Order: sequence, then C-alpha cells, then structure tokens
Amino acid sequence: MSSTTTLQKAGDPTGDSGSAQPSDGLKAGLKNRHLSMIAIGGVIGAGLFVGSGGGIAKAGPAILLSYLLVGAMVVFVMRMLGEMAAASPNSGSFSAYADRALGRWAGFSIGWLYWFFWVVVLAVEATAGAKILEGWIPAVPQWGWALIVMVVLTVTNLGSVASYGEFEFWFAGIKVVAIGGFVIVGMLAVFGVLPGSDNPGAGFAHLTDTGGFMPGGWGSVLTGVLMVVFSFMGSEIVTLAAGESEDPRRAVTKATNSVIWRIGVFYLGSIFIVLTLLPWNDKSIVDKGSYVAALDSIGIAHAGQIMNVIVLTAVLSCLNSGLYTASRMAFSLGERGDAPKAFAKVSKKGVPAVAILGSVVFGFAAVYFNYAFPDTIFSFLLNSSGAIALFVWLVICFTQLRMRGILMREAPEKVTVKMWLFPYLTWATAAMITFVLGYMVYDKDNRETVLLSLLVAAVVLVIGVVRDRLRRRAAATAAA
Repeated sequence: MSSTTTLQKAGDPTGDSGSAQPSDGLKAGLKNRHLSMIAIGGVIGAGLFVGSGGGIAKAGPAILLSYLLVGAMVVFVMRMLGEMAAASPNSGSFSAYADRALGRWAGFSIGWLYWFFWVVVLAVEATAGAKILEGWIPAVPQWGWALIVMVVLTVTNLGSVASYGEFEFWFAGIKVVAIGGFVIVGMLAVFGVLPGSDNPGAGFAHLTDTGGFMPGGWGSVLTGVLMVVFSFMGSEIVTLAAGESEDPRRAVTKATNSVIWRIGVFYLGSIFIVLTLLPWNDKSIVDKGSYVAALDSIGIAHAGQIMNVIVLTAVLSCLNSGLYTASRMAFSLGERGDAPKAFAKVSKKGVPAVAILGSVVFGFAAVYFNYAFPDTIFSFLLNSSGAIALFVWLVICFTQLRMRGILMREAPEKVTVKMWLFPYLTWATAAMITFVLGYMVYDKDNRETVLLSLLVAAVVLVIGVVRDRLRRRAAATAAA
C-alpha cells in the first residue's frame, strides 16, 4: 500500500473505518470484551502500585488533588482523542491525525517519539518483572528472567492480535479485581466492619490530623503532579487497538465515556483508602509501598507477597501493551512512508511481524544497556523519554483543534464523541500540560528529564521538518 493511499485513509473520515475489517490490512481480531478490559487496564500501570508511596510522602493527603488534576487532564485528552478516533479509527491514532491536521512533520515526529517511549518502557518493565521473578526463583539470573519475559510476550504478539487481546484481558482483569478488592476491603476497615481488622485508628481523621490536609502547601501538590503524571501513560492505547476491533467506533466511544469513573475508582478511590487507613507520614508507606502498608495495617496476611503477584501482573500487562503499541505505531509510520516499508507488511496471521520484531530488538538492546551501562546509556534513554507522554498529550490538543473543523466539514454525522466546551477546554488543557512541563524545568529533580526529552524531541522534529520539505520539493519538481 502506498503512503499516499494510507495517508488518505488515515485522515479520511468518510471511509468505512467502522467496519469489522480494518482498511490498513490488519486483522480485526480484538473482541469487545478485549477492548473493554484494555481500556480499563490501560489506566492501571505498575506505577500506581509502586510509585504512589513516594507521592503520598511528598504531598500528604493533598496528593489526592495531584491525582485529581492529572486525572482531569487525562480525561480531557482522552475526550479529544476519542472524538477523532470514533470518527476515523486508525492504528496510528494521534500520529495519523497529527499527520493530516498539522502536517507530515508532526505525524512523523510524534509517532517516532511515542515509539521510542514504549521501547524504553519495555526495558524498564522487563527488568522490574525480572527482579520479582528472581526473588521467587533465584536459580535463574535476573537477566535470564528478563529474556524469558520478553521472548514469551514477543511470541504472543507475533501469534495474532487476538493473542495480545486475550493476554491483556486476563492481565487487566487481575489488576481490576485487585484494585476493586482493595477499595472494598479498605472501606470496610475504615468503617470498622471488617472482621478481624486490627487497625482501630483507621478513619477519615487521617486526612487532616497530621499537619492538615495540605501539610506542604500548594508547592507539594505540584510536586505530586510531577510524580503521578507518568503513571497515567497508557490510557490512549485503546484508541490504537480499536482499529483492530470488530466495532472500532463503538469501542472508542465506550472507552472514552468510561474514563472518568475508571480514574475515579482506580486512582482516587484506592489512594483515598490508603490515606484513611494510615497517617500520610507513616514510614511504612514508603518502605513497603502504599498498598502493602495499608493491607498490613488491617492485618491482611502475606500482603507483600500478594502485592508482588499483582505488581508482576501489572508489569507483564505494561510489557504486553508496550510491545503492541510500539509495533502498531511503527506499522502506521511504515504505511505512511515515515519508516522502513517492511514495517507495513502484515503476516498471514494479520499482524505486522517486522514492526513487532523491530520494536522488540530495540527493547532487547535497551534491556542490555540497563544491565551493562545503567548509569550512562540507559540513564540517557530513560531520562530522554520521560516527558514524552506530556508531548504526546500536547500534540493531541493541537491536533484536535484542527481536526474538529476538518471532520465537521467532511463527515459531521461521524463526530459522535465531542470534546466538551470546544475550543476553550482544549486550550485550557494545552495550557495545563505546558505549565506542568514548565514546572518540570523549574523542579531540580525533573529538570534533566524534561531537558533531555526536549533535546530528543527537537532532533526528531528537525528530521521530520527536513523530510517534509524534501518530500514537497521532490513533488514540486516531479509536477514541473
């Protein structure tokens, strides 16, 4: 398929993008139950289980405001993305939309940056999972476990998109049950009706009895924002996966409409429970992790081991989705002529095998760098990809500002999901994301991450602009 044809399909809302068979050659192997669980699981990353303790220690109970602010930002971004994806589902998602709305340079740049982000995540999550597995079976070295995990999930993704969907269905299901169970058990303990609970001090008083609700002031809320924002990355995966579903338009609409309660229950609800079971400055929240500390406080036996199983599930889910997402973005870039054409080839099973293998090779290399050069090469990779999530969200805002007009002119009947208070809320969201990036520069703990991310983004952007100009010049020469 030529890049011209692909670009037309990627941005053409009048195409039959709601049919069961994707127009880009990928097989529609994801069922509605897969998409529903991918949408739910996409907002529950390992960062929620592992990193929330540090945020609580920094901001106290006011970390709830941090989660609320970032959660609102994600809801708005997902609404914008849902508007575009429901009208024109595409495996390239926001990269394909930016391609059309802002220019080829924009689709190229954000697509490659997003791919880069996820292949680095592969290394991070493979190492995290390997540490847990080595603790259980030390006979296999950590690097061996990382290799095993990567190989198993690569084979899964190469099998079929249904294999990815099935694995993610169960991985996400475990996360959902775990968080839901935690919230229910925690609420019973808070109200003193949990049989066998030995935490008589649990209650809403913990929200204010240790230095007040906002012990560190508004500055700590902003610091909390920086600490929690990256745990939300992955919520947009469902819009890429929808392109390979039986009913993409319905799947995107459902996922977009449900994002509010998903963030409310899984993030705000679970962190609220932690804060009511323990004083925010309890050392065990950082030492053990917020969820393990909370479960220990009410006498749940083997809380650490239980949480290790759940964290491993979250890690495997992130790995599975990360490989899927990186490969689909590489596939879309290949179709549009912004990556090697081989990335756009689809196997007999309907999956982009070359794009999957290309992504996992970089992932394997990053895993090697993590073990061989943790303080140099891998540190650079990690820091230079850290702020890309925010760049992606910012590009989605600007893309939606342009795409609304395009979609309303060409196929208004397909704009079934609309961004609220357009364009004011879109601009407000873009301003909020820009403020967070600016505050990262101001904050010494995050300055290196955002500056290195900006450096990598600038390099990719320059390449994208140069390629776009050369392409235009070649087209003009051919026309003459």
